[in-house]
This record gives sequence, structure tokens and C-alpha cells, in this order.
Amino acid sequence: MDIDVEIRLLEARDSLTALTDLLHRAYASLAGMGLQYLATHQDVNTTSQRVTEGDCYVLFTAGRMIGTVVVSPPTTRFADCAWYDRGDVCVVSQFAIEPEYQRRGLGGRLLDFAETRASALGARESALDTAESATHLIEFYTARGYRHVGDVQWENTNYRSVVLSKVLNASERRIR
Repeated sequence: MDIDVEIRLLEARDSLTALTDLLHRAYASLAGMGLQYLATHQDVNTTSQRVTEGDCYVLFTAGRMIGTVVVSPPTTRFADCAWYDRGDVCVVSQFAIEPEYQRRGLGGRLLDFAETRASALGARESALDTAESATHLIEFYTARGYRHVGDVQWENTNYRSVVLSKVLNASERRIR
């Protein structure tokens, strides 16, 4: 089923409360697995801070916000994750799709958009992380060409994360 969507930068007129609620709903199944992703419980102030870590994009259909992703340029610095601090890596975070729209290809479309933006920002790689035990997400990302490049223990989570990265231009692939 093809769904008509619009992807655009988050604007001042967009509700951070609605965005926070979307994140909570999208991450609820992970919370149900006992995983304390920050997005499962963050408040509006945290959302406000996290959307400024890069360019926050929102996905709309029929005027309703149903997805989001933050693309942080290679100049952004992240404590505790050396891979993210590389000068050729964009970080993708706060990636979420409304549960009723999951498994319809919209997450893939939003990640395609994020990867295109990362390339436009000069990145050679797009990187993200997820819980080691979220094997369904790891499988989703690896099917899209992401590979395991490291691990990190964020201070605000109760799990260890797998760091995954994807070379954005296939002709530049190198063994690392």
C-alpha cells in the first residue's frame, strides 16, 4: 500500500509535545521488552534538546505527524562513542514511526531520506545504534546495508548498544 507522505524539517509551529508522544508510542514495544531507550520516557524538554543535535525531520500523512528522525552532521560530537565522532559520519537518532504505520515501508523511506541528507552533508557513512537485544531492529538495519562497527553503553539506558554504520556511496566501500 502506497501512502502519500511529506517529509520536512521540524518547524516552530510543530508541537514538541506531539513529537514526544509519538516517540513514546513508537518505542512502547521496546519498553515492553524492558529496554529503557531514552525515547520511551523522555520529557518535552529532552525532546527539545535532542532535536537540536542535528536536523530533525518529521513525516506527515494527511496532516498528521507519523514519523521522525534526527540527522546529526559529521561536526556533531557525542560523548562515549568514538565512531560517532569521526569526521565522515552522520548520526541518525530519534528514529520513530507511529506504530499503526510500522511495517508499511515508511521507516525505510524515512531512512532513505536521512541517508540522502547525510550524504548531502558530506558524510561517507550514516551511523546509528540500538539495543543488542533488539535483534529485529538489528536485522532491519543490516538488511539495509548497515554493519556492526562497535558497541557503546550510554549512561541513560539499561542495555548495551550495537553501533551500526553504512557506507553511503557503494563505490567508496573499504574494509575497515
